[in-house]
Amino acid sequence: MASLAKSAPQAVQHIHFPNEALTIAENSISCLSRGWSCAAKSSAWRPSVEHCRRAAKSRRTMFSRAGTGGKPKRVRLSELFAPGKDTLAIYSFMFGPERERPCPGCTHFLDGLDGASRHIYQRINLAVVAKSPLPRILSFAKERGWRWLQLLSTAGNAYDRDYFGDSTGLVPAVRKQQDFKGGEEWDMPILNVFRRGRDGIRHFWGSELLYVPPEPGQEYRHNDLLDPVWNMFDLAPEGRGDFQPKLDYTSGSGK
Repeated sequence: MASLAKSAPQAVQHIHFPNEALTIAENSISCLSRGWSCAAKSSAWRPSVEHCRRAAKSRRTMFSRAGTGGKPKRVRLSELFAPGKDTLAIYSFMFGPERERPCPGCTHFLDGLDGASRHIYQRINLAVVAKSPLPRILSFAKERGWRWLQLLSTAGNAYDRDYFGDSTGLVPAVRKQQDFKGGEEWDMPILNVFRRGRDGIRHFWGSELLYVPPEPGQEYRHNDLLDPVWNMFDLAPEGRGDFQPKLDYTSGSGK
């Protein structure tokens, strides 16, 4: 996947979530088209809830999380909702089994989210998922000193394909737009929001700007609204410059 755009596409290709209604998809395309042009002016484009609400019901999906004694426990999406909290945000962490080390960009974001999650849990549910086996995810969390994030594994389920936490569910037009080569698959850092109601659990919002090419000379900014590092740099005279997050700033590579 190209990190920088060289030229703007002629038409934005859209991803479609499970059971997405056509009218909602059309509104979302309009949203993304506006957001794409806004991204050149702001790192924190925020879609309108009225335009981007979805009519897609969630599928029955089993996740793996730490249970009694630290042993993996299988749980359904519905079990990630605490009593009295009807909104669930799920961030897809780029740490699949094929990766030797996790994505530095995701990691720097989660370093900050770990502390913020104690406050977030007071109002909504939050989970972080990755495609690696749960023990590997928990081992890295211990290495980073993460204490508060609810970490789950999507190994063996269809969540990432259904909700675009990886590239396997992309149609050919979107793959071409994102410069994915044939036979090449990536895990992707999308944020999805689900809402529990009387008629079940529905997909409410997703950071679809991830699948829209950035403006020429800029990088992807789909989750920048939530990222304290980028937002701090945006307030400084130096701006972001050519800074790229690393897993370690003391060693040679830091990848």
